[in-house]
Amino acid sequence: MNQHVALSPNVKRALEEGKPVIALESTIISHGMPYPQNVETALNCERIARENGAEPATIAVLGGKLCAGLTEEQIQYLGKKGQGIRKASRRDLPVLIARQSDGATTVAATMIVAALAGIPVFATGGVGGVHRGAEKTMDISADLEELAQTPVAVVCAGAKSILDLGLTMEYLETKGVPVIGYQTDELPAFYTRESGFKVNDRADSPQEAAAIIHAQRTLGFPGGVLITNPIPREHALPREIIDSVIVAALKEAQASGVAGKDVTPFLLARVAEKTSGLSLKANIQLVYNNVRLAAQIAREMES
Repeated sequence: MNQHVALSPNVKRALEEGKPVIALESTIISHGMPYPQNVETALNCERIARENGAEPATIAVLGGKLCAGLTEEQIQYLGKKGQGIRKASRRDLPVLIARQSDGATTVAATMIVAALAGIPVFATGGVGGVHRGAEKTMDISADLEELAQTPVAVVCAGAKSILDLGLTMEYLETKGVPVIGYQTDELPAFYTRESGFKVNDRADSPQEAAAIIHAQRTLGFPGGVLITNPIPREHALPREIIDSVIVAALKEAQASGVAGKDVTPFLLARVAEKTSGLSLKANIQLVYNNVRLAAQIAREMES
């Protein structure tokens, strides 16, 4: 075990006994939702993981330690501090460790800690990708590079609707990352079930998804697998409404000079505002759906 990783007693025991464990990120707690919905959602995610046979390992950097598995008090701390907690990707981990500081892990950083801890499956909401206008800004999420080099399977509701989904798929193809649709041939787009872009292939059961992940591992490939799980139909938002809201929010961001890592939280906040909170409800439900599937896949991988 890496010297910087600290496992909770429950996670440590589960890994030692060969029981299913799934990773959960912490930026969704500190940066993805307002308090107290963020804490409620995080605790419900842990409950859903256990109900589906897997031990949850919510990951964060606390006091310079890469923590896999948090207490309820630690989750409350992240939720109440909110955006006062540093958003941590790969580049931030050495700094946070050296300064013994706190950080909420992004998809990329959560994958790193999960791999160091020996956790093969990770559930999140949506992954980052190639931003609209990236041909000028070069704004490409570190999540994509991490998927190309870190052996953790990520279960998500596709890439966030605010991204350029076509370029995101092209980037993943170039990096050799399998994008597998769960019971779908089309890439889901976070709030909506359709994007107009095809995935590489599909898996129609947790057993099939687990088999694909296992095959990639036994081949010795370096990266991960992206399992895209559409938001439940009853919670999905109409694609045309989301697209129009995002276009308006992007124009507002550009006019306000919002750039870099501030773009995503700005856009998500505007989408929530312009959909009268419906996007937040959809976000919560799609995360629960992904945790459920990730736990079922992890269970199949350990069976």
